[in-house]
Amino acid sequence: QVQLVVSGGGLVQAGGSLRLSCAVSGRSFSHGAMGWFRQAPGKEREFVSAMTWRGMFYYSDSVKGRFTISRDSAKNTVYLQMSSLKPEDTAVYFCASTPYTGSDDSTLSTPNTYNYWGQGTQVTVSS
Repeated sequence: QVQLVVSGGGLVQAGGSLRLSCAVSGRSFSHGAMGWFRQAPGKEREFVSAMTWRGMFYYSDSVKGRFTISRDSAKNTVYLQMSSLKPEDTAVYFCASTPYTGSDDSTLSTPNTYNYWGQGTQVTVSS
């Protein structure tokens, strides 16, 4: 019954910005975590960013310094602010949710950690 609704994708020029939103309904995981992943054509799903509802934030090396994950706890919504976009960022972006109660946050970069996924939104960056 958990649903994740993703929005905010689109077409931008290199160097531009987009903000993705992921709204969670059906359940609230006050001690859980949210993740952002992306998948380009012919590629495996790739970790982008993650956060715990208790306030820890993580990024892949490829987006660190350019992307920012944030949250609105009252609305159970997570955002991914993407700046200085590159053509290599072109992909379908997914958000995911897990009740996650573990102490090793490195597992948040692994897709199998998450049991709920949004539908994905296309981000295209032109060169």
